[in-house]
Amino acid sequence: MNRKRRWIYIAPAALVGLALFIFIGGEVVQQLWNWLLPPLFDWKPITFWQALALLALTRILFGGFGPGRGSHSGFRRRMADRMADRVAARWEGMNPEERERFRQRIRERCGFDPASTHSTQV
Repeated sequence: MNRKRRWIYIAPAALVGLALFIFIGGEVVQQLWNWLLPPLFDWKPITFWQALALLALTRILFGGFGPGRGSHSGFRRRMADRMADRVAARWEGMNPEERERFRQRIRERCGFDPASTHSTQV
């Protein structure tokens, strides 16, 4: 079977699967909301469409629930590595007095000494 023919069968199945996934997600959010929040906080129950909008809003704000998240972890890792390299380069360029002033600022702001492994409560 050639590639064009394969898409004839795969595309409708993928669309049905996507629609089913969206429907189940909205239904789960609606049921959980209506089961938990009205009795606890006396909030109004929500409709399926409101639940779907809430699900989309959480996706926009928090960016979770899905395999697409892995692509961002590589970006975050690269950014963390770049920041660590920059901090290390600055640290190497400091003289002992500057390093001690930096440690003191960290102690004041964060309540711990970066040179030690344990934190002290301020």
